[in-house]
Amino acid sequence: MTTVAEVRQPSHGWKVVAGKELADYLLSARFIVLLVILGLAAAGAVYTAASGIRDVATQASGSPALFLRLFTISADPMPFSFFVFIGFLAPILGIAFGFDAVNGERAQGTLPRLVAQPIHRDDVINGKFVAGLSAIGLMLITLVLIVAGLGIFRLGIVPSVAEVARLVVWLIVAVLYVGFWLAFATWCSVMLRRASSSALVAIATWLVLALFAALLVQLIAGVIAPVPEGAGGDVILHNAQVEQTLSRISPITLYDEATTALLDPETRAVGIVTIQQLDRAIVSDLSLGQSLLLVWPQVVGLVALTEICFVAAYVTFMRQEIRA
Repeated sequence: MTTVAEVRQPSHGWKVVAGKELADYLLSARFIVLLVILGLAAAGAVYTAASGIRDVATQASGSPALFLRLFTISADPMPFSFFVFIGFLAPILGIAFGFDAVNGERAQGTLPRLVAQPIHRDDVINGKFVAGLSAIGLMLITLVLIVAGLGIFRLGIVPSVAEVARLVVWLIVAVLYVGFWLAFATWCSVMLRRASSSALVAIATWLVLALFAALLVQLIAGVIAPVPEGAGGDVILHNAQVEQTLSRISPITLYDEATTALLDPETRAVGIVTIQQLDRAIVSDLSLGQSLLLVWPQVVGLVALTEICFVAAYVTFMRQEIRA
């Protein structure tokens, strides 16, 4: 009779699941089609932005981050910059790799056999999430390399060490941002029995946050902090602060604010700036450490939202009954 409580030994089964899932992702038509579509759109955005580089170079004369302008400016006929493109369309990556993570196995009848293997049950969902996040990271790295290569080819400008460091940090933030949608889609996959239903819920949530979040936040802020006709500046400022606070519940807002500061060293604030604060500001470029300190709350917010969604998926999956 054992008198000492058994301690569960660390399992490496999730590595096996992650390796198998990642290999399937990389060889799937889903991965190739998404990479081609996103690559062409990203290349088009950067190619048109590079066509107006003379004007940008004139405006940014002496700026240490001229190469980063390729990622932040837009030009006709593309109405969006690269980072806006990532913020709007990259969630599709997370949804594509997560909407059928569990219910797809359930529909094929392979989930009971998978959990019957000599691995811990949570290795299944852990491995699938790691595989999806790895595939997303690989795809985003590929897109950034394509954009950087086109920029060097079109402009003949080689990025500095500081610019490369900013791109690396931004890439980590972008992976966290898409990781939230992966975790949310995985949660939908665990909660809903059909892959079509989980995909519909995930895509609908993405479209609501991307297209209607600003309107919803404005309406809620008007109820919490109403602005009557003829209101003073303090009332209007309070309403704007409430609206900004509510908007930061959305991962899209957190990503946009973090990206703006990381890819533009001239950005000194991501919130509401009063005239008094603007007058006292010193005009200079921020270092990477200062920019990261500026948006650290946004980065922590992205991590927290991702953890919340993944923990919800994890707990739900562990409590579900799996029958052969």
